[in-house]
Amino acid sequence: MLKNAFVSIILQEENKENRGSAEFQVVNFTNKIRKLTSHLELHKKDYLSQRGLRKILGKRQRLLAYLSKKNRIRYKELIDQLNMSKKNRIRYKELIDQLNIRETNVG
Repeated sequence: MLKNAFVSIILQEENKENRGSAEFQVVNFTNKIRKLTSHLELHKKDYLSQRGLRKILGKRQRLLAYLSKKNRIRYKELIDQLNMSKKNRIRYKELIDQLNIRETNVG
């Protein structure tokens, strides 16, 4: 797992000023999601990390919905910059479905 492989779109100068912006938060959540996804590929039975991943996915989804309602242009630019096509978003959704299946089998 490489730390340099994660996305860093917003410039260093902007990071200090815009840490509360929806775009910055979505970028941070995306980095965490990618990190947790690669972790879960190695550690399939780490159920606490699965739960954390689900929570982060929900937060990011709510932020993206908010951003799409407030400013559609910024939303589309962010989706393009993060390379979050529908295909990638469906992949994360399928991952969540797989995690839910595992939970029901275990619990």
